[in-house]
Amino acid sequence: MELRHLRYFLTVAEQLHFARAAEMLGIAPPTLSVQIQEMERKLQVQLFVRTKRSVALTSAGEAFAEEARGVLAQFEQALHVGRRAGRGELGRVEIGYVGSAVFGGILQQQISAFRRQWPDAEVQAREWQMDRLSEALEEGRVDVAFVRMPLALAPSLQTHVLLRDRFCLALPADHALAQAAAGKAVKARLLAGEAFILPEQELGTREVCRRGGFAPRSESRPGSLLAVLAEVSVGAGVAVVPGVLTQVVDLPNVVYRPLAGAAIGSEVVAVFRRFERSPAVKNMIAAIRKSVPLAVPAVAAD
Repeated sequence: MELRHLRYFLTVAEQLHFARAAEMLGIAPPTLSVQIQEMERKLQVQLFVRTKRSVALTSAGEAFAEEARGVLAQFEQALHVGRRAGRGELGRVEIGYVGSAVFGGILQQQISAFRRQWPDAEVQAREWQMDRLSEALEEGRVDVAFVRMPLALAPSLQTHVLLRDRFCLALPADHALAQAAAGKAVKARLLAGEAFILPEQELGTREVCRRGGFAPRSESRPGSLLAVLAEVSVGAGVAVVPGVLTQVVDLPNVVYRPLAGAAIGSEVVAVFRRFERSPAVKNMIAAIRKSVPLAVPAVAAD
């Protein structure tokens, strides 16, 4: 028995007239009559009482009609859900991010925009270690990643720039250099001999050391940007951090200073698979690609 048989039966049950039902269904009355008789044989029950002047449902026919309506309604709902999922209105998007995306407002902005346009799609976001995100994207554990470049990426991945930033220096407020550098940028050579607290993105630190012609006296890798600043605040060392932190993170005993020389630039980007299949993820990628990169203002020299 197929769904069309249920439609035939319900049309007759609603019209209680074979000729009218056949016309509505676009088939010949004898064909409809044969289809109903086949259903009755398969069910081994009489669904209609037929006379020359009337058609009526039997008690079994009434019970079957109620169930048939439920089956068709469920099928229509399944079709509706399937079509919506195919358009990306439903589905799930797994997002992985690093702290820079949160501090810059990029993560919040992109998720909010996506949810406004596709409110029934599910979005899950959690922080990842930056060096694990490329593999997670390739393996499908993450659909879109927000990271601070540079980062080694597989050829199967693409990026879109969302935030342009530059590195600055974070110092303990009571550090001698913090006092001496008030009102001016810090030269790289003045940091020789300092202990460096390293964020996940080490580009800024390595460039400062290169410019100053020295290697860090010691290095600590506490993890997140907040953990880096926490170590700076307790006097464990200095850190080269994204400039966006100066606008959103104000910790006791931490001051920020610009770095002398050409700006050490860095970008926060969205990373996604080049050949994405999920309609929901495709919708998010399409929205991301329309985003114009934001620029973080240069750090003031106090």
